[in-house]
Amino acid sequence: MKLVFATHNANKFREIQNLMPDDIELLSLSDIGCDEDIEETGDTIDENAMIKAEYVRNHYGYDCFADDTGLEVQSLAGAPGVYSARYAGEEKNDEANIEKLLSQLEKRDDRTARFKTVIALNLKKNQNLFTGICEGVILKEKRGTKGFGYDPIFLPDGFDKSFAEMDLNEKTKISHRGIAFRELMEYLSQ
Repeated sequence: MKLVFATHNANKFREIQNLMPDDIELLSLSDIGCDEDIEETGDTIDENAMIKAEYVRNHYGYDCFADDTGLEVQSLAGAPGVYSARYAGEEKNDEANIEKLLSQLEKRDDRTARFKTVIALNLKKNQNLFTGICEGVILKEKRGTKGFGYDPIFLPDGFDKSFAEMDLNEKTKISHRGIAFRELMEYLSQ
């Protein structure tokens, strides 16, 4: 089976490709000739995932899945949330996003946060959603050099390493994306 993962993010693609069973050929947007940036105009993480999956089905005709992820910080009323990738501006700069978040949390005691990923699967004219959540806290400073996005400042509950201090396999076992993806794989194996 061929399945498109609707992302231009090479880090996300590598994380998911690492988990894909051999009987599914995972294609990227580049593999299908989709160079455009699919606009995320939804008001929720769920809506953005659905928009991207629908775009690929409607414009390219492939079965596909798309994800959207947000970091939700409790003391910031769930921000950055759906705006996580462009929290500090439209250029989607990870370092600027981290700096903005750390500055907003500087005088706050509650650093409780969670990552939420929603995967929208469009397969044979049906759409299904799969959700993964990883609870944790925002660190006061960056730790680690692996991963991407907010990984250097996110400490998952029950661990003493940030996502950016974990290798890919360790992170994927507990991450929001890994949880949602395992739900997707369970569905595809039925």
